[in-house]
Amino acid sequence: MKDNKVRVGILGAAGYTGGELIRVLLSHPNAEIVFANSESNAGNKVYDVHEGLVGDTELEFTSEMPFDKVDVVFFCFGHGKSEAFLKEHKIPENVKIIDLAQDFRIKGDHDYVYGLPETHREQIRSAQHLANPGCFATCIQLGLLPAAKAGLLTHDIAVNAVTGSTGAGQKPAATTHFSWRTDNFSVYKLFTHQHLHEICQSLNELRPSAAPRVADTLNEGFETDGITVDFIPYRGDFSRGIFCTEVITLDAPLPAEKVVEIYKNFYASAAFTHYSDKALDLKQVVNTNKALVHVEVFGRKVVVTSIIDNLLKGAVGQAVQNMNLMFGLDERAGLNLKASAF
Repeated sequence: MKDNKVRVGILGAAGYTGGELIRVLLSHPNAEIVFANSESNAGNKVYDVHEGLVGDTELEFTSEMPFDKVDVVFFCFGHGKSEAFLKEHKIPENVKIIDLAQDFRIKGDHDYVYGLPETHREQIRSAQHLANPGCFATCIQLGLLPAAKAGLLTHDIAVNAVTGSTGAGQKPAATTHFSWRTDNFSVYKLFTHQHLHEICQSLNELRPSAAPRVADTLNEGFETDGITVDFIPYRGDFSRGIFCTEVITLDAPLPAEKVVEIYKNFYASAAFTHYSDKALDLKQVVNTNKALVHVEVFGRKVVVTSIIDNLLKGAVGQAVQNMNLMFGLDERAGLNLKASAF
């Protein structure tokens, strides 16, 4: 850091997450964007691609990557490209990395800390390399983690979640064109979504030792000795946000007040995740770094709803929140983003 400013480099700066990251960091009191890398857009103004930034910055995309001039680098690559990039490029050891792809989210032969502040805050503070959670994974975990810690996950969990079109990235595809997406609703990757890996990993970290293991169905198939997260993702007819419902089956009924207390206590000190006593609407979190969670109890069934903005709490907002923790800043710095009143 220099003059209490975190000097930032951004790789893959021309995509949705790159543009949203630039937007957030331009208003961050303790951040300075040193470079925004994009080979195909080098020399162009950032606002030529991210047109909402007209009047906000004269920053230009560059093909250069001056790692010696930054404190942290954000990887805004597609999945699989971060690991490949690091095999071909050397980043100084003193430069922190925040990777928004899925390459290092699963524990393995690397030192990347999983960047979910609600469960890994202290590890994040001392991290040199950080793997930012996925958008679906963030929303679903925030709906299930309090129940996991309380030992309430003893039966298979049914999860339905719908995401906006920005979740598919900026590159056009058959299912992202406006004429296909608008006035439409569809399902994809039933029971096989890639975010199940990190969801199961986190749930198992928090469950009491006597509780059943949450089986990673992607690795183990559907005949397991553990409980499963049966996740059905949907494409929604809107641009931003994720709305999840998680259905938990209890061994025996619990008073609704007890379940609500478990959730409120779990998130009592969270900076951006809040329990709501009222049913949720997606507009409450769009364009913010907030996550909201709500619980209703029906006998042995607990229905949890959780909502986030997929580009912010599900991606760059959480990444900036993690940057703040990694550099000893106020966790909320640069993220005072308000939802629309309408």
